[in-house]
Amino acid sequence: GVQSRPHPAASRLTVGARLSLETMTTRIVVALDWTPNTNHAGFFIAASDGLYAAAGLDVVLKSPDADPAEKLTPARQVAAGKAQFAVAPSESAVSFSTTDHEVPKLTAVAALLQGNASAICTLKSSGIDRPAKLAGKRYASYDGRFEDPIVAKMVSNDGGDGAAVLFHSLEMHAYAEGETMGAGSVVASYLSKDSSDSTWIFPSWEGVLAERAGQELNYFALEDYGIPYGFAPVLLTHPDMLSGDLATATKAFLQATAEGYKRAAAYPAAAAAALCSTGHASLADRAFVEASAAAIAGKFLTSSGSWGTMELERWTAFVDFLASSGILTDREKKPIPRERLDENTLFTNDFL
Repeated sequence: GVQSRPHPAASRLTVGARLSLETMTTRIVVALDWTPNTNHAGFFIAASDGLYAAAGLDVVLKSPDADPAEKLTPARQVAAGKAQFAVAPSESAVSFSTTDHEVPKLTAVAALLQGNASAICTLKSSGIDRPAKLAGKRYASYDGRFEDPIVAKMVSNDGGDGAAVLFHSLEMHAYAEGETMGAGSVVASYLSKDSSDSTWIFPSWEGVLAERAGQELNYFALEDYGIPYGFAPVLLTHPDMLSGDLATATKAFLQATAEGYKRAAAYPAAAAAALCSTGHASLADRAFVEASAAAIAGKFLTSSGSWGTMELERWTAFVDFLASSGILTDREKKPIPRERLDENTLFTNDFL
């Protein structure tokens, strides 16, 4: 299946590879959070339009299923020096700032999307039409450190018993599951087969895919149930990438990426074409990818037309929520004092 063959998106982009023979190029590996999808459109347009190559960058966009032997999450790949950037939820920045282990504190340098673009979903046919009804039902979890408590809190906020949700883990955050990666969707691999009742998705990707397969979904947006969720996904990097010569590469990479996202916002069909050219199994249906690209295009840029900018207020509200809900705990489940976490250190807009 898709697991056994090397992933086209993981292979070095030919333009970059050719250039590196003639000029000094900086190699940058971006560990993606999921199979190549429309959330990543700006990266793929920047690559296919030669924006990275023009900036002297040899950029590798690495899908999580590209290397079945890779046991590290995207963020952990950055911490380990295997990638320069990781696409991840903002919780990952919080997690790396509050871990007891000796790990670098990763910094968010851009938000891929503005507003709220993700939701918890169920099949309409399940009758689970509000979060409260998830009590006693299954939830397919990617095993994010704060994921399950956030979902449980949403259920409780809706008047249900959050402690009664039946959380079950996807294998290696779903990255080790050929069927899920092949479809690019847990809805396809679990919910539609009655192997679970709910999961966390991006409606503009898995939702559009499900609708085209004739499956109607219920979406529970976190902000509708008292959860001021943070930016997701964000682009995380190692502190070393923010100083000296590497900071110059970071700025060049983000500048090219921002232009890619501006093009993706303006030309969804071009974004779809750039993605489909990777040849990933989940991108075989061009019409689906085009529909998804059109659905997400409005989330790429701020109201003033810039890409990547993050507001301190949103980070503060999210960290406040994690602390006040008792979700901000260490690995031993002991509460971490709110004052121990300065949200100003979690992100920067300085490289945009």
